[in-house]
Amino acid sequence: MKSHAVSATHFSELKSKIEKRQARVAVIGLGYVGLPLALLYSDQGFPVTGFDIDQRKISTLAAGGSYIFRITVPEIQKARSQGFSATSDYAQLEQMDAIIICVPTPLNEYHEPDLSYITGTAEALAPHLQPGQLVVLESTTYPGTTEEVLVPILEKGNGQGLKAARNGDADDKCFFVAFSPEREDPGNQTVARRDIPKVVGGLEPKASELAGAMYGAIFNRTVPVSSPAVAEMTKLLENIYRCVNIALVNELKLLCLRMGIDIWEVIEAASTKPFGFHPFYPGPGLGGHCIPVDPFYLSWKAKEWDFHTRFIELAGEINTNMPYHVLEYVARALNQQKKAVNGSKVLVLGVAYKKDIDDLRESPALTIIELLQNAGAQVSYNDPYFPEVGRGRKYDLRMKCATLDNLGQYDCVLIVTDHSDYDYEQIVRESKLVVDTRNATRGIHSPKVVHC
Repeated sequence: MKSHAVSATHFSELKSKIEKRQARVAVIGLGYVGLPLALLYSDQGFPVTGFDIDQRKISTLAAGGSYIFRITVPEIQKARSQGFSATSDYAQLEQMDAIIICVPTPLNEYHEPDLSYITGTAEALAPHLQPGQLVVLESTTYPGTTEEVLVPILEKGNGQGLKAARNGDADDKCFFVAFSPEREDPGNQTVARRDIPKVVGGLEPKASELAGAMYGAIFNRTVPVSSPAVAEMTKLLENIYRCVNIALVNELKLLCLRMGIDIWEVIEAASTKPFGFHPFYPGPGLGGHCIPVDPFYLSWKAKEWDFHTRFIELAGEINTNMPYHVLEYVARALNQQKKAVNGSKVLVLGVAYKKDIDDLRESPALTIIELLQNAGAQVSYNDPYFPEVGRGRKYDLRMKCATLDNLGQYDCVLIVTDHSDYDYEQIVRESKLVVDTRNATRGIHSPKVVHC
């Protein structure tokens, strides 16, 4: 009975701190997910500390600046005035009550899950873990990661004999663990972050309740589920649903091009149906951290259960091949101008993975640029959100943004990302040839425009 009483003390103390906005919140990973989350907690009066291994981010935030376009300098400065700070000193985690992990989970070169950011963070966190702390993982991953990967590292590495609370058997040597998938949608101006329901799955009921209280303080609705694995699978389902439907419409686009049918007109007409249809749109390939990655996470995990996710893998294959389709259409369009790709000057408009954001992760534009370069094209790019594109995990372009002053110098202008900043009528008027992968030039009737 004693162990349950002590567990209740940990639980009730943290619950009370959360309700009073006194719980000290740590957010590890100050990228496109972690920094907005930290600012939400700060805005609601919580004492917040951000943690990141990137010293440039720490320095920028310390100076009151922002490195993410959609997060303004006044937002950072307001948070700092309310006590928000950022550090790379993990020893400060000992002073925190709740620790939220928002680190990347990319794929490796073999399209297998790369959990090195999660394991590295867990190993750095473990020595500083304290009894009664709540640890929540937000990083998108396969079902089982929280319980099979994160928890064992935290238990083995803390040096105090601390154990994750399970099945109500927690004692004064316990900490609480949950998983809550991020649901960030960069560029979405219609749904406020607070209005996005937050799914929460704890390792045991008290952990679920604490995590639900933490997120309930900043989100208008929380959705409790029975386990971290259910919450992890929920995130994968959301993104695989999009991946599969985008693959479907991409394949239909390829067929419609051969048949001389406008797929965009087809989608617009189908969207008038008030039930049973949700529109998805074709493009030059998938980008962002989740949709291109998540299907491979689940396919990899499914093999452990001797299960082959054929449908999901086919969708991933279709979407992965779209940049090659773009290359083919650029070559075809140039051929109509009696030019080869080799030696042609091509301007890529937009390198972000979607319109009006400053996010390059998994962007199809990066693949398209490399394909064009490999084919011998002289490639430039323009993107109002990226003055330069350097070196990343899967690319090494080292290019600077070109101006739009002399579009006539290019043999082809290729629209890959349809940023709202662009004047498409002017672009068509001043260019020799425009290949449009996003239907950005809809309504502009010109023989210089080729849709692909």
